[in-house]
Amino acid sequence: MSVQSSEKALSRKQRLQEKQRRQLAVVDTVDKAEAKVRKAEVELAVAVAEAVQVFGDEESASEGLDMRVEAIRRFLGMARDEAAGAEDAAEAAGAS
Repeated sequence: MSVQSSEKALSRKQRLQEKQRRQLAVVDTVDKAEAKVRKAEVELAVAVAEAVQVFGDEESASEGLDMRVEAIRRFLGMARDEAAGAEDAAEAAGAS
């Protein structure tokens, strides 16, 4: 006869359920982190758009922020997309 530990061995079903629980917890953590990253990117995009206005143009903002012009343009696009999305949401709310 073999000696069992004081803890009862988990059934295959219990092991699978525990594995799935851990996987879902990790997916949830990643989803939350992605949402935080997206929010931070939008905030950065808005700040970059404001910097372009303050500096006068993309090239000057690029020099002032020590950021490549391509990155400036990417953030400007994100800021435009965010503004358009907010505008669409406001119109949809007004139509309801």
